Amino acid sequence: MAFILNIETATKNCSVCLAKDGIRVAVAEYAGEGYTHAEKLHVFIEDVLQKGNITFKDLSSIAVSMGPGSYTGLRIGVSAAKGLCYALGIPLIAIDTLELLARRVKVDDGVIIPMIDARRMEAYTAIFNKEYVKLRDTKAEVVDADTYNGTEGTTIHLAGDGAPKFREVLSGDRFVYHEEVVYPSAAEMAPLSYDKHKKSDTVDVAYFEPFYLKDFIAGK
Repeated sequence: MAFILNIETATKNCSVCLAKDGIRVAVAEYAGEGYTHAEKLHVFIEDVLQKGNITFKDLSSIAVSMGPGSYTGLRIGVSAAKGLCYALGIPLIAIDTLELLARRVKVDDGVIIPMIDARRMEAYTAIFNKEYVKLRDTKAEVVDADTYNGTEGTTIHLAGDGAPKFREVLSGDRFVYHEEVVYPSAAEMAPLSYDKHKKSDTVDVAYFEPFYLKDFIAGK
């Protein structure tokens, strides 16, 4: 039996999921206009543990969304996960943020392109098939009308907070916008983290760093 705490903070959604053997036990999340992760993350962790009627000592491992995404959000989530793993002496698991976002879209055909806003006309993207196998690696790309040339005849499902701003340049029947899917969620991490836990597919607690993809740019 494995209890895994899953943490997702790569976007505006601060999300925590407790899972038992890959099955969700409790989820706590909040997506606000501002980043409130520092205030809410540990409250959410306590909440899901309480709902699962377990303590920190019952955890088998901790999984964290590795990015890409918000620099600050990723730092908060990864720092919390690493600190807990170190204190509890348990493994750390890293999960691809864009795969989590893609898995919120259920389709019968075509490909899924999750898009996390990277400001201006740029987004963090990858391409997955309907079984969530990654067909193209993650990129930070400037999207225009020609970006997905060569995929004619394929339905392209777009999701995430980066997708809406491309409606004018990515238009036509083959582009399907899933506007209800905005942010990745820790709820999607449950089966993925359990699979990695069983395979001992973990990362080094001391040296692991989030996948930022772009350099940090401080705002005013």
